[in-house]
Amino acid sequence: MPSQPANAAGSALSLPGGKATYVVSQGHLKAASQQNWVRLGSYSFAANGTVTSSLYLWWQRNPTARQRTGMVPDSGCTTKAGGSNPRPRTCEVLTAGGFTGAPDEKRTGTYTLSGDVLSIRWKIAQTWTEQWYVRPSPDGKLARLDLKQSSLATHGYGYGSNAAVGTRRAMSSVKAFPGALRQDLTSWAHGKIVKSDNQPFGLSSFRACATTTSCLTYLQPSSKGACQKEGGCPKYGGGTAANVSSIQYYLTKISNTDRRDTLWHWCTCLAMERDEFCYTGNSHVKPLMQIIDDSGAFRGWVGAEASFSIGAARGTDMIAVFRITDFH
Repeated sequence: MPSQPANAAGSALSLPGGKATYVVSQGHLKAASQQNWVRLGSYSFAANGTVTSSLYLWWQRNPTARQRTGMVPDSGCTTKAGGSNPRPRTCEVLTAGGFTGAPDEKRTGTYTLSGDVLSIRWKIAQTWTEQWYVRPSPDGKLARLDLKQSSLATHGYGYGSNAAVGTRRAMSSVKAFPGALRQDLTSWAHGKIVKSDNQPFGLSSFRACATTTSCLTYLQPSSKGACQKEGGCPKYGGGTAANVSSIQYYLTKISNTDRRDTLWHWCTCLAMERDEFCYTGNSHVKPLMQIIDDSGAFRGWVGAEASFSIGAARGTDMIAVFRITDFH
């Protein structure tokens, strides 16, 4: 559609993809840099040509420690026992620092549409413009944003609908999702950029808790590519005599009033190496924002990883932007 800037007479501007509210994950991820950042939050578009954002920011130049959520899965989906019990350990779920509080930044800007390209100019001291391709879903209930260019971000994902940003689905609805979720991810680790697209996300493997209804858990029995001896488990990891390569997964809500969830996971052998029950080292913390379509149905997440290494060295940080959804 052609660009239609609002005028003094008050003519309305078409919303991008016909949708007012988007959840967005974007990042500055460059291999040679240790000044990378990721942002996660929401964009709200109005028919007068204005857009507002509400975002959480994690930046290597100001690394934040992992944060407790207060969520401890119940015995229906975790265990205090060892041995062959297939449930993950009873551990308080961690998330990225600051994600349980208010967003770090709010911005306002203006937007225009030209064909399938959305252009945004943020009203801040630093020049910040971004362009996204707008792609409607086959059922018309979602619109997807594919990053075309940005003056600051290098990678990004966005999904929009006309559901209010306060609309979220309970973990029971997440667990009951009938479709197939797949993950696209761009990550920074050890000074390298790694892309991993179209990977299955095994939501059906997660166990619903009995009393803690805001959490799902999964103990992945083994992992061929993770938790190996060279990955930090010289005594207990995969390839050792103990050959422990299981991964503890926790998926929980952060808020009752908006889209925030979080994913936390770590290799069991890492805790064993430290003689710990719950791992206190460099676990993976991945804040999430639920994707909700026009009918109010759950359709996945956009997310960011902000797993900063404990200590001053930044080379072992784990930073990423990703999407887990049925609409790619």
